[in-house]
Amino acid sequence: MAGVKALVALSFSGAIGLTFLMLGCALEDYGVYWPLFVLLFHAISPLPYFIAKRVSYDSDAASSACLELAYFFTTGIVVSAFGFPVILARVAVIKWGACGLVLAGNAVIFLTIQGFFLIFGRGDDFSWEQW
Repeated sequence: MAGVKALVALSFSGAIGLTFLMLGCALEDYGVYWPLFVLLFHAISPLPYFIAKRVSYDSDAASSACLELAYFFTTGIVVSAFGFPVILARVAVIKWGACGLVLAGNAVIFLTIQGFFLIFGRGDDFSWEQW
């Protein structure tokens, strides 16, 4: 039952993050939908970790070069997701208020993704791998 509560909490926080992102795009003062390209960063951010876990599955090692490279690429994707709205605001494509809402949405969504991996990535009885 604890896994179901965690899944509901993670989905609620993901919905809050997406709400911030949509508010940054759709409010009447802003009305520009360029920040929605951040969703691409949200979609591809877990991919390097998934690939590294699939390629170098070693249960006794705490770390491997492949896994460290995946962390590096994931960090680059996350930093790019935070930098993209700042660059859009800097060149006056979007307003700074929209940039703030998108950055808040990014923080909530990436914390939700991290929470998912912390809760369901342990490999114990209840894990995301069984779905």
